[in-house]
Amino acid sequence: MSTSTLTEAPPPVPQPQRPEQPVRRTVPTRRRLVPYLLLLPGILWLVVFFALPLAYQASTSVQTGSLEEGFEVTWHFPTYWEALQEYYPQFIRSLLYAGTATVLCLLLGYPLAYLIAFKAGRWRNLLLVLVIAPFFTSFLIRTLAWKTILADGGAVVGALDALHVLDVTNWLGWTEGNRVLATPMAVVTGLTYNFLPFMILPLYTSLERIDGRLHEAAKDLYASPATTFRKVTFPLSMPGVVSGTLLTFIPASGDYVNAELLGSTDTKMVGNVIQSQFLRVLDYPTAAALSFILMAIVLLMVTVYIRRSGTEDLL
Repeated sequence: MSTSTLTEAPPPVPQPQRPEQPVRRTVPTRRRLVPYLLLLPGILWLVVFFALPLAYQASTSVQTGSLEEGFEVTWHFPTYWEALQEYYPQFIRSLLYAGTATVLCLLLGYPLAYLIAFKAGRWRNLLLVLVIAPFFTSFLIRTLAWKTILADGGAVVGALDALHVLDVTNWLGWTEGNRVLATPMAVVTGLTYNFLPFMILPLYTSLERIDGRLHEAAKDLYASPATTFRKVTFPLSMPGVVSGTLLTFIPASGDYVNAELLGSTDTKMVGNVIQSQFLRVLDYPTAAALSFILMAIVLLMVTVYIRRSGTEDLL
């Protein structure tokens, strides 16, 4: 054996290759700020037209004084209790009227939304336009039109009287005699009509997203149409139900136009009291306190309702 063979170095052991580290690219500062810059106009809008007026009203609610002498912040919190104690009937009436109108909107709007989503076919767009069409007319004009529709001696009142519907509503205290105007029924009717599209559109959006194959599967499992609706359709449409009821109840509870034009002094809602305190009585602290009490009551009711309905993600 030769010496060169004995002194030959062993072959090198291959070293495991390290995986290449990804190149970290630093995002430029300007690019990172783009989302915040896009949000800036909306944030400024909310601050200027929501947060600042809300803070100003909160300050107004704890002031004392008069228009002649001027108002001064004295942290007079008893204004809230005094306002609630004096005007609690209007609060109860507002919640009752708004709740009744919301239930009626749901009962009227759900079948129509179901029809548009599943049965309308090529007439779907036309029906949606007809639902949205009232928005092209002023809220005030639409409410004034109901004074003509519900006028004494009109066709609507005559039909209700002939069908003895007014006998039932008189017993319930919603109408008086043979007239509908200036009664709770007129106010609730106006609220229901004006806010019905706010119920139909969320319901339609929720129903339209339901996969039709789920109905076919329920039919294959020998489920009746009623069972399919109860077990499949209605549970899947709950986000639309919750959204529609909120969009209807919240503005209806603070409305004052329908009670002013279709009601009487016995049907005034808290919105009418706030409007009167601001523009006629000029008692700004009481008006501001009533606004915050209404907002707190509605916020509490909405929170409880959402949590009970199992849609906390809407919060």
